[in-house]
Amino acid sequence: MLLAVAVWALTTWQVAAHGSLRTLDERVERAVVGTGPVRLAEFLADLGNMTVALPVLAAAAAWSAWRRRRAEALAAVLAMALVPALVAPLKALIGRPGPLTEEIGYYPSGHAATAMVAYGAAALLLSGTTRNRAMALTSGVVAAFVTLGAGAGLVLRGYHWPLDVLGSWCLGAILLIGARATARAWTARAGRRPGPRAHEPPVDGH
Repeated sequence: MLLAVAVWALTTWQVAAHGSLRTLDERVERAVVGTGPVRLAEFLADLGNMTVALPVLAAAAAWSAWRRRRAEALAAVLAMALVPALVAPLKALIGRPGPLTEEIGYYPSGHAATAMVAYGAAALLLSGTTRNRAMALTSGVVAAFVTLGAGAGLVLRGYHWPLDVLGSWCLGAILLIGARATARAWTARAGRRPGPRAHEPPVDGH
């Protein structure tokens, strides 16, 4: 959590303050934009669309709730809801123009954050409902590759600068860690609730 917060704070500060990392960031983007297979890059970038990512998370949350892990499912959904609630104000506040346009509102990347939280949360939910370590590991690896692929596609197609994506990944990591901690707290609290008191046996003579 601390590392994610530190990197997110650094990238946000550098982008907002036009720091040296932003200068390097823009040089890297200009060097790589338009490279690689165009169709593949476009496909990968589209993995961050809510129309693609949200159904994946919804299916995982429904499965988790059906397996009686409702706290985890609810925390994951709340984390996803926080993505637009946090990204939109940051975009307006920082006002960074895009790589191929003068329009502002490109930091952080909503697509990258959506991919990070949706696929990451889905992997966590699936791993929490199975005892098969191989399946749990596979879901995590797939989520990581999809998230990385979406970020790479956004950069290669010129939809976002690299720091836009990196900052969003850090923000997503913070939300995922927070969601997991929240779910554990809810579960522990529910486990500490006293059950219904049994009726005391009648006393003789009354």
